[in-house]
Amino acid sequence: MSKTNILYQHGTLALLVPGLLDGTITMKELLEHGDTGIGTGEGLNGELIILDGVPYQVDSNGNVNVVKDDFTLPFANSHFDEYRHLTDIDGLSPKEIEKKILSMTSSNTFFSTKIHGTFTNIKTRAVKKSEKPYATLSKTAEDQSIFLEESIEGTLLSYYSPQIFDGAAVGGFHHHFLADNHKFGGHVLGFGGASGEIKVQQFDTLEQHLPTKNTDYMNYDFSKCDILGDIHKAEG
Repeated sequence: MSKTNILYQHGTLALLVPGLLDGTITMKELLEHGDTGIGTGEGLNGELIILDGVPYQVDSNGNVNVVKDDFTLPFANSHFDEYRHLTDIDGLSPKEIEKKILSMTSSNTFFSTKIHGTFTNIKTRAVKKSEKPYATLSKTAEDQSIFLEESIEGTLLSYYSPQIFDGAAVGGFHHHFLADNHKFGGHVLGFGGASGEIKVQQFDTLEQHLPTKNTDYMNYDFSKCDILGDIHKAEG
């Protein structure tokens, strides 16, 4: 029986900051912990969004690919879908949506939201895969492609983390998008307005999995990193 109250997280955003970008979990392993999720591939190879158990990768060319079981990731979230209806929206901006969601939930626990509907002037990005020796997160993220659609139907999949977990994850909301036509998606940089249904799923448990078999991670001294500064710069 799936445990729908658990958010599974492999790796941390903090480990990406100095460039620890090895893939340390396979997609097959990740899907054992959920049928819904987000992440990035080894070397920041594109942006991942998992819906209904299908893992889609938006690559730096804008292609949407279904990845295989042996695709590896340095960082990912996943959970088993048990969303419930929260509210309907009409033409709300990202800030308005986040404010509305938080007024109807709590900022002190992890949750996921899924918005299906129409999005206007939506801007996404995907990072080009880098190879070893990896650069830092902020440097690698500079080699990104930006995509824009004036109006498109699709799913905005988001995870919310309490501010006290900033660094392990993104404190606040982290949004990925996939168009219904599977021709557009990525990490969301912004949009004009969204109209559709908001669904929410709250978690009371965070299962944090660390890549303890990765020597580079185990031996790294994080005290010399500006973890939060670099995360906010790269994830903004």
